[in-house]
Amino acid sequence: MTYQRAAMPALAGGLLLAALLWWAGASAHALHLPGATGMLNGQAAAELEHWLTPWSYDPPDSAQFGAEVSGGSGDAAGTASTSYLALYTTAMQIRFGAVFAFFVPGALLLVRRLPPVHGRMPAALLTIWAWGVVAGTLAVTVSAPWLIASGGHGSYRFLPRLAGVISSGRQVLVVTALVAAVLTVLIARVAAQGTGPLSQEAVPARAARLAATVGTAVIALSLVVLSYQPVAAALQQGSPDIGLFAEPGDLLRQWLLLGAWVGPGGAPLGAWLLYRAGDVLLLAVVWWVLRRLPGLLTRATVPAMAAGAVCATVLGLLASQLLRVAVDGVGSSLRWDLLHLSAGIGDGVPAALTCGLVAGSAAALTLRVAVGRAEIADATNPVQDSARLG
Repeated sequence: MTYQRAAMPALAGGLLLAALLWWAGASAHALHLPGATGMLNGQAAAELEHWLTPWSYDPPDSAQFGAEVSGGSGDAAGTASTSYLALYTTAMQIRFGAVFAFFVPGALLLVRRLPPVHGRMPAALLTIWAWGVVAGTLAVTVSAPWLIASGGHGSYRFLPRLAGVISSGRQVLVVTALVAAVLTVLIARVAAQGTGPLSQEAVPARAARLAATVGTAVIALSLVVLSYQPVAAALQQGSPDIGLFAEPGDLLRQWLLLGAWVGPGGAPLGAWLLYRAGDVLLLAVVWWVLRRLPGLLTRATVPAMAAGAVCATVLGLLASQLLRVAVDGVGSSLRWDLLHLSAGIGDGVPAALTCGLVAGSAAALTLRVAVGRAEIADATNPVQDSARLG
């Protein structure tokens, strides 16, 4: 599919994603109405408000703008408070603009290299859904400095505060990204009609398996080695005193670790193994997607493989988190438990972006080398090839 045909689905999906997030944020104040609290109960309403507030133009009730100048008096204090409120508004404008700006290029690449035709529809839908979650996380990241500065203390513990802001708003993002992905794929399917047969590279199965194994090993390094709690704690406790960028541990943990685990300890072995099943599921999803991806792409380029690996890691994370919600939800009796148990949905997306880019690049390079060696072997053994064909 050409870029011209792929542009319309990507633009439509980006606009819908930004509009849905704006609508979700604008609905946050409705949870304070008596009817909402009566229907949901107070705890569920508070949980939903916590999910929606990061996308709301209305600042939360707990926000204190210009805390450092609150001791001022008269017009000076009022002007300072207005300026800090304007910083909050600017942060939200940047956030919604960045959602669109990050979603469109990634969706454009994925729609072009993975058009939703000839059995590719489910794969295209899942990858664009995952990319929507990544785009929203990046948007929250780039807008975070303005949001932090609106509190009047942007220079105090900047990196830990940045890590806290980045981890917000991910639950509603998972849902809205799915809706935007559906629209993107439907428009892309219509745009792809009449384009004729799409080119597709022939990838040897052995080369695809080797590339998938190398990419999965990169993800396993983060999930198994770096996420082991003693290692993760050592990483988080590193706090060099470098002024504004001191205490980077929380931020490094968020961008490098896909989870956190420890040995069984005093917990029953069966329960511990059940929780580790989520990690196994994550690695299985990543390997399976990377194994299939070269055959689904019209051309297995490094950018396409890197974007696909990021999406595969995000999908693996979502699958493992849904499994844990199901495990924790067994025997739940409270009405709001599902919301409470789903609070961890969307965790680890920054780390999925970091590790996925490395994993996809490594898989693409491995695939290129393996295919090249297979072609050389075929060229130097024509007799063997003829016998195998016969």
